[in-house]
Amino acid sequence: MRVEEAIGKQIARFREARHLSLTELGEAMGQYLDRPWSRQAVHQAERGRRAFTAAELTAIALALDTSVPALFLTDAEQIELPGGTISPEEYRGILLYAGKDAPLDGVDELIVALHDIGEVLSRPALARLARIGAVAEQVAGVAAESEVAASTHREPARSER
Repeated sequence: MRVEEAIGKQIARFREARHLSLTELGEAMGQYLDRPWSRQAVHQAERGRRAFTAAELTAIALALDTSVPALFLTDAEQIELPGGTISPEEYRGILLYAGKDAPLDGVDELIVALHDIGEVLSRPALARLARIGAVAEQVAGVAAESEVAASTHREPARSER
């Protein structure tokens, strides 16, 4: 599989998971590029029929609320590059390993992942859900306390008299 096809499959997967049309994704990318992509341009990208600039990959990742490295992930047996084919292990390795400048044991990837989690958790919809969850826990706690209080103030059963 060509690397452009791997990226295209990921674009399609993320777009469909977010329930975006081809046109909607193209328009969303327009806020990060000098102009939006057409429906046809997004379709060509998803089919692996176009190369990508760094700016386009960044706009795609932002529009799909993901990371640039996530766009490169694939389960393909081999990745075809213009100069040859590389194994899946080599391909995954370049996504995770940056040579001797890399922090120990993927700490950099963990930091990026934690940042991404923080971004997701800071979204207004999730903040509302967190508040709803907190209120639900408070209500459940009050209900449990009331139940305990009620059970301690009950009249003794006949067998206890």
